[in-house]
Amino acid sequence: MRLFRLLKILSVVTRFGLDEYLPKGFVRSIFGGIFFFRTFSEPRAVRLRLALESLGPTFIKFGQILSTRPDLVPADISQELAHLQDNVPPFPSAAVVATLNRVYGRPYTEVFSSFDLNPIASASIAQVHFAVIAEGKLAGREVAVKILRPDILDAINGDVQLLYVVADFVKLVFKDGERLRPTEVVAEFDKTIHDELDLVREAANASTLRRNFADGTLLYVPEVYFDYTHREVLVLERIDAIPVNDLAQIKAYNIDVARLAADGVKIFFTQVFRDGFFHADMHPGNIFVGKNGIYSGVDFGIMGTLSDEDKNYLARNFAAFFNRDYNAVAVAHIEAGWVPRNTRVDEFEGAIRSVCEPIFDKPLNEISFGKVLLRLFEVSRRFQMEIQPQLVLLQKTLLQVEGLGRQLYPELDLRPIAQPILKRWLSEQIGPRGLLKQLRKEGPIWISSLPQLPRLVHRALEANPSEKLAAIERAIIRVEQTQRWQTYVLILLVAALVAVIGGYLYLVLVF
Repeated sequence: MRLFRLLKILSVVTRFGLDEYLPKGFVRSIFGGIFFFRTFSEPRAVRLRLALESLGPTFIKFGQILSTRPDLVPADISQELAHLQDNVPPFPSAAVVATLNRVYGRPYTEVFSSFDLNPIASASIAQVHFAVIAEGKLAGREVAVKILRPDILDAINGDVQLLYVVADFVKLVFKDGERLRPTEVVAEFDKTIHDELDLVREAANASTLRRNFADGTLLYVPEVYFDYTHREVLVLERIDAIPVNDLAQIKAYNIDVARLAADGVKIFFTQVFRDGFFHADMHPGNIFVGKNGIYSGVDFGIMGTLSDEDKNYLARNFAAFFNRDYNAVAVAHIEAGWVPRNTRVDEFEGAIRSVCEPIFDKPLNEISFGKVLLRLFEVSRRFQMEIQPQLVLLQKTLLQVEGLGRQLYPELDLRPIAQPILKRWLSEQIGPRGLLKQLRKEGPIWISSLPQLPRLVHRALEANPSEKLAAIERAIIRVEQTQRWQTYVLILLVAALVAVIGGYLYLVLVF
């Protein structure tokens, strides 16, 4: 079966002329140059997209991931792959019934009083049906039921293994094969797509996002019904909302599109800087607008997470961009370790200025900060910048959010919306609130380490002769460190005063 799949991939490569992507010397040595006599009317990027679509779900998803990696693929390819569509014919009703009966261990008609076997949406991984719960406290509740495609796991596992083979081939054949890190890219894709295949994980993502926006003033996330959710079946509250790209219907309900566009930006920056947990697939098919003007989201299979270090890096970069401080952008990249430490700040600063300055010559409401990030990635490739997957997901999401916002309200200006959120987050990190947060976090650890001292000394005395000296030295070091905790507290109090003053001055200067 795997051999058959490999032969199909090779036939698709030939049919769409994808050998054009291979080094010419390699192609001539293997195939004798016979492919160079062919001509194609479509550009290479279009042919690549068509080829991936013809190879099915795994390759479609892989192409979608590549479309978010401008650090790895040329701009024409990343832009074309962004158009990949995974709308596919639904799988048969018999397979839907078989999955439901197996998951629930009884006829699905006992679980649902009604179930529409015609899906409302069908994609490469799963499809969605509308239903009504039949039993218990939820009897009569209208729900959306997402069901994985039968045998999708086996098909994806086989294709992913072939992708690892392709990754090894790329490293062997291409001059930049090592720099492109193809094995790591495939491994990232492997994790992402297997996460999507676990609908319990998606349910947990939805539940977390719903809790983060519990007040419902910016974003409404449908409720998850965990009692009816399984690895292969996800049951969510059914929402009655308008597709975000249906501008005519949105206006028909007298929804303020300017406020709606601004709310989209607030949702994005709130997810990133307040929660560090964000919906990373915010294309129009996943975003809706309630008739009350509140956003609602679906499909929580791809979520991004950010550490405090990531958020600090992003906040510093956004603040520097807003102020056209390219030196600060360059320094932030080097200090974060995204580019080599030996990079010359002035050279990196000049490269960033060359792509950003023309953008900032435009009025603020015409600036695309998503494209600024995209251009930044392109420049950084010259300086051997290692792009982190979570930041690439973020860049993709920002482009989606900004595109949706400008479609709703072309005069959208990110700066006045995003700046207060950035300012508040930075104040919490470098001001007194940030210090108290760290003290609350680390204090219990310090206190719990004090009672360990007698045990450490006893362990040192009981150690084997060959290990006794090293153990005693370690114990002494631990004792000395613990005895100095009072000094550290004093230092922290002094640092707190410095942090408060320094944080205040920083915020005044930046904003």
